[in-house]
Amino acid sequence: MASELFQKGNDQFIYEQYEKAITLYTQALELERNRDDIFCNRAQAYFKLEKYKETVEDASEALRMNSSNVKAYHRKGTGLFYLEDYVSAKEAFEAGLKYSDEDSFNFPLWIKKCEAEIDLQKNGAGVEQGVGVSEVKTSGATAEPMEVKQEVPPEPVKPTIRHDWYQTPTHVIVNIFYKNCKQEDASIDIQDRLLQADLVLPDREPYQLKFSPLAHPIDPSASSYKILKTKIEVKMKKREGLQWKVLESEDEEAALTLHPATDPQAYPTSAHYTRNWDKLSKQAEEEEKKDKKEGDAALNELFQQIYKDGTDETKKAMMKSFYESGGTVLSTNWGEIGKAKTEVKPPDGMEFKKWNS
Repeated sequence: MASELFQKGNDQFIYEQYEKAITLYTQALELERNRDDIFCNRAQAYFKLEKYKETVEDASEALRMNSSNVKAYHRKGTGLFYLEDYVSAKEAFEAGLKYSDEDSFNFPLWIKKCEAEIDLQKNGAGVEQGVGVSEVKTSGATAEPMEVKQEVPPEPVKPTIRHDWYQTPTHVIVNIFYKNCKQEDASIDIQDRLLQADLVLPDREPYQLKFSPLAHPIDPSASSYKILKTKIEVKMKKREGLQWKVLESEDEEAALTLHPATDPQAYPTSAHYTRNWDKLSKQAEEEEKKDKKEGDAALNELFQQIYKDGTDETKKAMMKSFYESGGTVLSTNWGEIGKAKTEVKPPDGMEFKKWNS
């Protein structure tokens, strides 16, 4: 019974019905509490709903039952990463890497991301503030009194809120890292060439973050934002599928990357330096290279690579077609696979039979 509920939960997950999937996983766990695979899949469903605390809790429970569950280490690490606990996330990814024979979860790159964020936090530490004090020196009992000048305290350093941005072929996403922001304390204005965030800080001081003009026009009607526990995520729809070189620019042509493949995209950040994630990714891939595989091993590795690099629709198509066809069909075309159940197609000369248990 628990296995049936687990499979139904997986089906709902494939169709992106994450709330329903969580309900089914929970029902399955009520029947069989010692299933680390169910905890692990529920953790991923929580992650899709951006419930990162629950993600970490379920992944940790899965690891308590099975300390070699590579998938659970990845779930735990990503949850901690989005909770901005980069030190603990790095530890989870490093542990997962030890148990991973073939790294389909890209642990080395995640570790490098954590290290970059840890460095960024160290370099972006708060500025110490102090009041100047005059020192009066005397040369003995006969020294003449010296006039002590009262120095004017420096103006308080205005707080800054970190932000970063990245892009997909269709959207530009800006993350404003303001923890525990209340809905009424944030006003987000999205226009054709402008993004403005008016915030109220914990000390009730107003704070404005403005990007104008944006490098290229966006579609405000198809754009949105979400206020999360750790940040405000603004998702702006590109009017054209252009590769942005910068977030803000007066000159649209200068801000356009005509050949993105030859211009590696650096990891976006509000710091004074950037990290080239394409370069880090290549370094990680070099570290992971092993002896060339042949035969079924090479084919299996190819399928894993297609799945890892594929879009969400590609992954759904592969999972649905493989599951429904009993492993006889593997398709990446969601437009075709999503319309109906995938039929079993055994190899030529073979016959598919159902076995009664």
